[in-house]
Parts: sequence; C-alpha cells; structure tokens
Amino acid sequence: MRKIMLLFTAVALSGCAAFTEHSVGLVDNQFTDCPEWPRCVSSDSDIEGKYVAPFKITGDVDTAWAAAKQAVANMERSTIIKEREDYLHAEIISPWHFYTDDLELHLRRPEKQIAVRSSGRIGYFDFHVNRDRVAALRAELAEQGVIAGKP
Repeated sequence: MRKIMLLFTAVALSGCAAFTEHSVGLVDNQFTDCPEWPRCVSSDSDIEGKYVAPFKITGDVDTAWAAAKQAVANMERSTIIKEREDYLHAEIISPWHFYTDDLELHLRRPEKQIAVRSSGRIGYFDFHVNRDRVAALRAELAEQGVIAGKP
C-alpha cells in the first residue's frame, strides 16, 4: 500500500509541475494576469475565484507601506527580490523547498490602497496557499492598525 501511495504522490507532483506559465511585474500600473490555473489571486483580477480585495490603508500611507514591506520580509522562507518606491516582489519557498510562489505588492498612493498578487509558479492547484497568504498578511496589517481589517 505504501508503494502505491508513493507512486501516486510522484505522479501527482510531476503532473502538476507541467503547468509552468509564470509572469510577475506591472504593466500599465496593473499586475500581470493570473494564469488560467487556480493557483493565483490578485486584486487586479476580474475573474471569479482569483479576486482578492486590495488592502485599504486607514492612516498614513508611508507607515502602512513600511509595515507591509516589513511583514513580507518577516514571512518564513521569503526573500525580497525587487523593491522600489511603490512595488515589492518577494519569493516564498514552500516548506519542502519544491515550490516557489511570488508575492507582489503595489502601493497605489492616490487610492490609499496596496494592491496584492500571490501566485504559484508551477502546478495546477495550490490548495488555497496563496489566498491564505494574502488573508494572513491582511490580518497582520489590520492588527497593526495600518489597513482596514475587512475587504
């Protein structure tokens, strides 16, 4: 029975790894589109199931942006890859070091919002890891009082 389970796991992981559409960054101040597979959430998506609300800043924009960047830097297994005045891109490695996810934040100062996108690089389904990551980040920043707690 154990051999069957190991074989099933190996087939499932290798099959999921075939889905490798991957892009990050901004185009015309919007995140790149999520891939068609259900492993990505974005506040710029208009596709049901992929949308997450942006973070609504409740106070000082610079304070909220600094808190968001620090919260991402403090995430387990995260590495900030690109940081500029209004954009942050971090890679988050899975606990078993097989999957890499991309987390992006975009400060939209006039709207007092931080847009957010989190996406897996490979696989088909992410078991809501990216949605949960955004929810945890939202909860942490709301607890600090820099963004609204509810979308």
